[in-house]
This record gives sequence, C-alpha cells and structure tokens, in this order.
Amino acid sequence: MTLLRLIARVLLGAALVYAGIGHLTFARTDFYAQVPPWLPLDVDFVVIASGVVEIALGAALILLHRWRVPLGWIAAAFFVLVFPGNISQFLTHTDAFGLDSDRDRAVRLLFQPVLVVWALWSTGAWAAWRRRRTEGESHGRA
Repeated sequence: MTLLRLIARVLLGAALVYAGIGHLTFARTDFYAQVPPWLPLDVDFVVIASGVVEIALGAALILLHRWRVPLGWIAAAFFVLVFPGNISQFLTHTDAFGLDSDRDRAVRLLFQPVLVVWALWSTGAWAAWRRRRTEGESHGRA
C-alpha cells in the first residue's frame, strides 16, 4: 500500500472518529437535522448509534491495517446508508452545520460519493476487487 493511501485511510478514520465524537457531544443537535422524519426510530437513538458506529469504524480504519479491505467496503456502505439523511436535510430545508441554504445543502450532497470513493481507494478495497475479478476471468479462460 502506498504512503498516500495510508495517509488517506488514516485521515478518513480520524474524520470519522471526530464526527462520531460530535454525534455524542458538541454537534449532537446539528446531527438531528440529518435524521429523516420518516425514519421510525427515536432521533436521539439514531444520532448516538451512528456516532458510536463512526467512532468504531474510524478507529478500525486507523488501527486495523490487516482488515483494511473489508473495512473499506463497510465504510463505503456506511456512507451510502447515511446518504438519505443528507437528502432529507436538503428536502426539508433544515439548517445545520452552517448549511443554511438549499445551494449549500445540495453541494454537500455531491461530497457523499467522494467519501465512498475515498473509503474504497484508501483501503485498497477497489483494487482488491478488481484483482479478484481479473484473476477470476483469467482462470475461467484457462
């Protein structure tokens, strides 16, 4: 794994830990804005649970190098799973995190796919999937 990927993975992990701590402490009420109103769960539970998941996932990305590929897929899936919350914040015109206009909230939506790609690239998950796929194709031709 290249140094750049290692740095990117650690930065992603640190960002997740920071965001998770925010869920539990200083940004807790801002995170309420991202819980879709149609979700049949207590808002506080969702914010706390997602914060705990972010802390655990971020720490794992930093510390568990051997598990980086499956962790990359898990992180990518996590970013996909929380995306409806970002969409909900946009559709309900809810201000939080300094996002006080539809334009700002729309721009934020564009960054979620970046997080998915970041998780897959920085952990080598995408490269590992392509290698397995290529190897499988070459074995099928033999």
